[in-house]
Amino acid sequence: MTTAESILRYTEPLPEGAPIAAKELLHLGERASIDQALSRLVKRGALIRAGRGVYTRPVSSRFGKRAPTPEKFIKQLSARTGETVAPNGAAAANMLGLTTQNPSALVYLTSGRTRSLSLGGQKVELRHAAPWMLLRPLAKSGHAVRALAWMGKERAAETTMRLGGALNATEKQELLSMRTRMPEWMAKELSSLAA
Repeated sequence: MTTAESILRYTEPLPEGAPIAAKELLHLGERASIDQALSRLVKRGALIRAGRGVYTRPVSSRFGKRAPTPEKFIKQLSARTGETVAPNGAAAANMLGLTTQNPSALVYLTSGRTRSLSLGGQKVELRHAAPWMLLRPLAKSGHAVRALAWMGKERAAETTMRLGGALNATEKQELLSMRTRMPEWMAKELSSLAA
């Protein structure tokens, strides 16, 4: 069996969007032969090069092959690397109905290093963020933190009032419990939700 065939067999059972790093394939051969095989597999369309040293399998459907969805790739990347990854403030504000603007670029905040990825024709940017920006990465209360930071200090009172209507009682309590980890202006503004 060739190195390329071994790589495909290894990656076959992985879920959609699973990142594949060259370093995790070293049990299949020498690094030089792994790199060459990965390059050939990308040229053949059997793998997608998402970034430096990171690959993923395309998804096959009745319409042909496509890149995995960015959401699935980011979720798998987070699980694989242990990084905390969350939507950025613009996306969070959109999810909470605070803005109707759709972010033009796919940007996620991460506890890892800043980097750009490419999934087919779609660019995905991961930006390193402060720990308080990554609180509760998948919860509405966490989205509220990122949305408020994105909306800014000048619009904090208005945003907080709108957040009060967008969150249920449990989500408000979760948000209030995170105040000690936020910048002072945010913590002070969010205290109005406790009333």
